[in-house]
Amino acid sequence: MYVSTGEGKPKESDNRCTVYKREVATIYNLKIAASRKFFSECNKRFPTLPFALRQFDDVTAAKVGVTECMNHDMVIPFPVLKENNGEIVAQFSSTVCVLPRSTVVLAGDIAVEEERFTPANPITSEEVKELVNCELWKKEDKKKVQKSNK
Repeated sequence: MYVSTGEGKPKESDNRCTVYKREVATIYNLKIAASRKFFSECNKRFPTLPFALRQFDDVTAAKVGVTECMNHDMVIPFPVLKENNGEIVAQFSSTVCVLPRSTVVLAGDIAVEEERFTPANPITSEEVKELVNCELWKKEDKKKVQKSNK
């Protein structure tokens, strides 16, 4: 989710990206030793979740290593976004596990004050508003479950 004080059309900035996520499906034999060291540490510490370069012991070597990994699509950058000068852009993201009877937020479960933001395309249909506001998962009564099992 992107939130902005401007027009709501963020663009990539020229600032250097420092947050990445490993691309699990891509395989490539890296040529530079620093890249191989960076990628092996990345595999051990951050196999699927995003990471920042400052989390590595040697940040300079990580910057060198991430360049080759990015060139061969082994890591995905999370770009820095900008709008017009003086405007603020924020990005919220979370990792969610959808289970048959519930949804669990694994990472990034930060409460967002929705009242402070206005959507670019608000929902106008009352039926859709009711659907959005209803509870996602209904908990079954234990009595009903026990009766159906007999």
